[in-house]
Amino acid sequence: MDKGALASALGSPAPFGQSQFAFMRGNAFEARVKADGGTELMRLLHERLGGGGEPPREVRVPDLAAAGPEGRAARTALALREATEAAGWALLDHPMLALEVAGSPAYLEPDAVVVHPDGTWTVVEIKSFPMIDGSADAAKVGAAARQSAVYVLALERVAEVTAGARVGHRVLLVCPKDFSNLPAASVVDVRKQRAVTRRQLTRLTRVEEIAADLPEGATFDPERSPEELESAVESVAAAYAPECLSACELAFHCRARARAEGAVEALGRGVRGELGGLTTIAGVLAAAAGKEGDPADPAVAALRRAAALRAEALEGRAVCH
Repeated sequence: MDKGALASALGSPAPFGQSQFAFMRGNAFEARVKADGGTELMRLLHERLGGGGEPPREVRVPDLAAAGPEGRAARTALALREATEAAGWALLDHPMLALEVAGSPAYLEPDAVVVHPDGTWTVVEIKSFPMIDGSADAAKVGAAARQSAVYVLALERVAEVTAGARVGHRVLLVCPKDFSNLPAASVVDVRKQRAVTRRQLTRLTRVEEIAADLPEGATFDPERSPEELESAVESVAAAYAPECLSACELAFHCRARARAEGAVEALGRGVRGELGGLTTIAGVLAAAAGKEGDPADPAVAALRRAAALRAEALEGRAVCH
């Protein structure tokens, strides 16, 4: 489904996304990094991961054009096998990779993949945020590492059927140097992110199972009435958390539902985890006031203790006044 169109049809459009200026700036920087057959990119990669010596002079840049994502993914797999067999340097510009997610294929497009003469495949991620004094914003680097880890997992599927191939767990991150448009690079180890992502993929509910639980006639077609769409969306359980606001188009709709229901999830996963069996804000307030809840429950006991301390603090402030 088109989640952005669905959110708009529900009256809760997602007001986030990359600005046109940032998009153009990112494209211009990527074009500079890959100019002249990727000369600068290969220099940076050889400097960080090449083991010394002169950067490669001959680099194959195979044509990856094909019809549709399936065709491009097949063409990419063929190009990777041919480059590995040739035992030379090869730069794949915007290859297409396939990864099974919850039983359905998802198509991924990394910025670049480099094939080394020894058969190692390295993911290259090009970002437009700056690398100042050799380091970049930790949160943005972490997001890039998680994104690259998904590419590594997808590449491993191809490497399993390619003789002599090995996917590197170190990713080359290329960013603008300081406040200029000159490229700088650093190596990011994504083994931890890869392991976490692989574990999460194995736990995902398959699409077929979700579809089987939907009521008959449920549809997410944005052309349907808001009432039909509301009913269809409510038939799927949502695990809302404030972090969803930066990643999911339906997050604002789910937040409105969580607030209307008084769900503690609206306060964050950390708070939800501390409250145990208390699932609503009304229930939390009642437990803190001693009207509901089992006193032996650690969460209830902590809430009542906090309420007592708050009352003492307010009483003390009133006396001081």
